[in-house]
Amino acid sequence: MTRHGQGTLPSGQYWQGWAVPDPTGVVVLVHGAHEHGRRYTHVAERLGAAGYASYAPDHPGHGRSPGRRGDIRSLDAAVEGVAQTARAGADRHPGVPLFVYGHSLGGLVALQYLTGTPHQRVAGAVLSAPALDTSTATPVQRLVAPVLSRLAPGLGVLTLDPETVSRDPAVVAAYRADPLNHTGRMVARTGTEIMLGAAAMPARLASLQLPLLVLHGGADRLMPPAASEVVRRHAGSQDLTVRVYDGLFHEPHNEPEQEQVLDDVVAWLDAHRTTPGAPL
Repeated sequence: MTRHGQGTLPSGQYWQGWAVPDPTGVVVLVHGAHEHGRRYTHVAERLGAAGYASYAPDHPGHGRSPGRRGDIRSLDAAVEGVAQTARAGADRHPGVPLFVYGHSLGGLVALQYLTGTPHQRVAGAVLSAPALDTSTATPVQRLVAPVLSRLAPGLGVLTLDPETVSRDPAVVAAYRADPLNHTGRMVARTGTEIMLGAAAMPARLASLQLPLLVLHGGADRLMPPAASEVVRRHAGSQDLTVRVYDGLFHEPHNEPEQEQVLDDVVAWLDAHRTTPGAPL
């Protein structure tokens, strides 16, 4: 049974957590674009049943965090929220390993954090449909995007179809009805930060040595499975598992097969929970 808590990070972002007694590990949940951490309650409860405490920040402009709706301000701002959450989780639960679980935009944010200066106790990461596909961006769009982001950061540039989230109609209906989700178009600044961050990530991945589990729905129409292949091709990690689930849509953790997906995640975490730097 998890115990829910919430608060505000030094950055001003909202965070929430699901604590368990004497956890064997801590997981920082990093949500995707236009959603928020509360949508991961069932993930946190499954992790809690396996002995893991979970904490989730809401990105700038998302959920209960302040800012223009859907505007993350910058990739660095989102990364700082993850870093502050990881530090808080580490302080609350000394001596246990940390993990990062990032979905979609959250996968990109997690990778940006992990290829920077992650907490020394981070033992690995789970990446779900990481936002690394830049194949649809033309050279002209890449050239114009930073200018548009600066001059009209709130301009709506892209519509995300809720029907692509899950094959479960109840999940789609809940997504549409959730007042904390951003249902408008993706704003120019967020789109630009994703595009530029994804384009720069392959070069950063070579330095990433941590164990990685990458999950992707084989029928993901929002972020094609090719995005996960970017991690496979470029990450420096010698402990890398990529799992593509045939027929699943964008959010494997919200598909009818979610129980199997989360069982796979827990099994991977259990196999990698040796705290970095701890004596064997």
